[in-house]
This record gives sequence, C-alpha cells and structure tokens, in this order.
Amino acid sequence: MGRFIWITGTTVPERGLMGLYDRDYTRANYRSQFHSAPHMRFGFPRITPVVKWLLIINVAVFFAGLAFFPDNIPVQIGGRTHLYDALEQWFSVFPRSLPPALQIWRLVTYQFLHGGTFHIFFNMLGLFFLGPTLERHWASRRFLMFYLGCGMAGGLFYTLLVATRVLPALPMIGASGAVLGLLVACAILFPHFVVILLFFPVPIRIAALLLCGLYLANLLSRGANAGGDAAHLAGMAAGAAYVLSGSWREKMKRKLRSGSWEKKMAAQRDLRAEVDRILQKVHRQGIHSLTSKEKRILRKATEAEQRRDRAY
Repeated sequence: MGRFIWITGTTVPERGLMGLYDRDYTRANYRSQFHSAPHMRFGFPRITPVVKWLLIINVAVFFAGLAFFPDNIPVQIGGRTHLYDALEQWFSVFPRSLPPALQIWRLVTYQFLHGGTFHIFFNMLGLFFLGPTLERHWASRRFLMFYLGCGMAGGLFYTLLVATRVLPALPMIGASGAVLGLLVACAILFPHFVVILLFFPVPIRIAALLLCGLYLANLLSRGANAGGDAAHLAGMAAGAAYVLSGSWREKMKRKLRSGSWEKKMAAQRDLRAEVDRILQKVHRQGIHSLTSKEKRILRKATEAEQRRDRAY
C-alpha cells in the first residue's frame, strides 16, 4: 500500500511538475525523535477537518474558475500581451506594480488557484497524504496557520525576487509552497517516511534535500518556472524554520508566561499594601478623608475580591 504524491507549483504561463511517491513503512512502537509526535500507522490517512475543508475549497475554486472565468483578460508583460482569467488577475501573487504587490490578501488567495488538472490534482494529493498526520500532531488551528504561513512565505519570497528584478513579474498561483512546507515538516518530525523519487525509494529527508537542490539550481539559472521554484524553496524554508524552532518558542512562551505571572503577583501585592494603607487612614481620619483616587482603589480591590469569591 503506498501513497502517491506529486508536488507542483508554478508561475503562469509556465507550468512545472515534480513527482514523488510517499510510502511510510511503520512500526507500531515507532515514535518520532520529537517525543510529542504521535505513533504512525500503516495505510491511507484518516481525513482531518482542516485538510478536508482545504481540499473542498481548492477543488471548488478550480471548477468555478473553469466554469465562470475564461482566459480573456489581456495583460502586458515585457512588451507582450498575455491572457489570464479574472481569478488570476485579482487573486494571484502578481507584483507587476506597487498596488497589487501591496494587496496582502493575495498571499493567501493565490494558494487556492491552480493552472490545470495535473497542477491541482497532485498538490491536493500531497495535502491529502501529508496534512492529516501534521494536523493530528499539532491540532487543527496550529496546522492551518502553518500551512497558510508556508504558502505566504512562498508568495513573499517571489515578490521580493520580482521587486529586485531577479525574476520577471508573472502571476503566481498554486499550493506548492504550502505543501512542500508539509513535506519538510514531515521529513523532520517523521524521518522514517520513504518516498519514491524518480522511480527510486529514498528516505524523505534525502528526498527533501534533493528537491531543494533541484529547485535552487533552477532558480539560480532562471530556468523554466523559476518563480514557482522560488515559492517551493521559501515554503520549505518556512516549514523547516517553524519545526526546528519549536523548543525555542516553547521556552519563550514559558518565560513570557512566567514574567506575566510575576508581574500580576507584584501588582496584587502592591494593591494589597495600598488597600491596607487606605484602611488605616479611614480608621484614623474617617472615610470622608479619602481622595477620589483612594476611593477608586478601594472599589477596584472590592470588585477583585468579589470576582474571586464567584470563581470559587
């Protein structure tokens, strides 16, 4: 039983395809080197909520584009006229000038556009096989942020290369940057995965490195679909950075929570000391001697005490 994944990504009008076949040969007692990772199981993945909706939205947008948005919008690029559909015109990453480059929603919407049947089929196949494992590992919200973030990194990097005139401005579409971010995350978290790359079984980490090398070589040589490969590389880099920085981010969160707790405790100590001072003043001079600020402090302390009583 295997998993067939074809990772694709492209700038329009040039389309690029790269295939890989993912099999996970697993053991019941396997655990990732990242100890919180779940046990892996042999077979097709059980679909998870976010992956399901991402698949549905991508397929719905694709067929809506075929049905309602023909390629009939002329766009001048490099002195030549190219025809694009309205979805590519409005929602792709297309930094041909400053206004569309600043339309940040394109960094998300371009991930749901695809240039052909093979383009969407193999990207969604990659999402189908890689996504559920990571969504169960991270939970749905964190997985969605990771997926979209990797895709956004691809769009940002491509925009930067166009802005610095390394690459020409073409519409960038496709979920490849996001899917390749999933690939790298699985390569780091679950290195026992084996993929078939160009008809040969390869450990997933080796496959990720080989793909990275191919994409980098094509980008540096400005070959066909260099813009798509820029998105591939950025998505992979974002995925690796997120996973590898996990322990550092957890330490920072604990430190921030600890600092916040210490500040809260210090504020409560200061409030209690001030309340004690005010009550002593009331005892000596009467309540009419209090200033408006001191009265506000007493009300604040009383409300806090009432909230604590309700909580218990």
